[in-house]
Amino acid sequence: MTELHGVLTALATPFTDDGAVDQARLRALVDRSIDGGVHGVVACGSTGEFSALSGDERRLVVETVVDQVAGRVPVIAQTGATSTAEAIRLSRHAQSAGADVVMTVAPYYEPLSLDETLTYLRTVAGSVDIPVMLYNLPVATGVDLDPDTVGALAREVPNIRYIKNTTVDLAQSARLIHEHGDVLSTFVGWDSLLLTSLVEGAAGVMAGTANVVPAELVAVHDAVRAGDLTSAREAWARVFPLVDAIMAQPFIPAVRAGLAAAGFPIGRPRAPIAELDAGAGAHIADLVATLSRVPA
Repeated sequence: MTELHGVLTALATPFTDDGAVDQARLRALVDRSIDGGVHGVVACGSTGEFSALSGDERRLVVETVVDQVAGRVPVIAQTGATSTAEAIRLSRHAQSAGADVVMTVAPYYEPLSLDETLTYLRTVAGSVDIPVMLYNLPVATGVDLDPDTVGALAREVPNIRYIKNTTVDLAQSARLIHEHGDVLSTFVGWDSLLLTSLVEGAAGVMAGTANVVPAELVAVHDAVRAGDLTSAREAWARVFPLVDAIMAQPFIPAVRAGLAAAGFPIGRPRAPIAELDAGAGAHIADLVATLSRVPA
């Protein structure tokens, strides 16, 4: 199996005017990311509004993404749920559908203890044979998985191979990279830390903004991997204002606004999430237009 690395797009989920999953637009969005050079795509992550999708819709999205990717890049399916049983069902479905990796966020409604969270993660990981990516999202789950706990869990459960660490705490990610890189690879999930994370030695980044600017983020990655930090900084300086503007707003509608400004509308977010306000949307559109005029 190919090791995950590089820029992974946390795919948005396109919706039709009546609110259904837009399978044709989802297929086109997959191609948009792959054509931009990304190294993998993620179905049903937070940017994909998984918590607003039914179980059947989540299965449909995973099946559609796997089919459209057709082996060109790895597919990661986010299968976390508010119950262990549902997470197991979704994880086993993702494996049978052809996903390369399952990513599981901890339950995100009832406040769980660390022991309860670890029992959930062990059980879900043990329900599949393919590699597992832990998804540390303390702002939503209320549980922050510290590096030593993560490292111990990865040493205990052989198919836990990756972690997506979605936090502004770069020191935490650095500890994962340097102290536990022998057992799992770290992907940083905070888009505005992309350059810093890659220079620190992260295996890659998982970015919702890669829906909007896949090639621009891949250019930063490729320059870092080539050891050309001057070019990496220059590429990052071009795209950072847009990434920062999207991160400064409610993320899901901001990504959608960025895609619309880039000429690739994917519909409204699913209620109760509202569309971005006009002023913020106009600012993002201006930055998209500016970026398109700046030579790479």
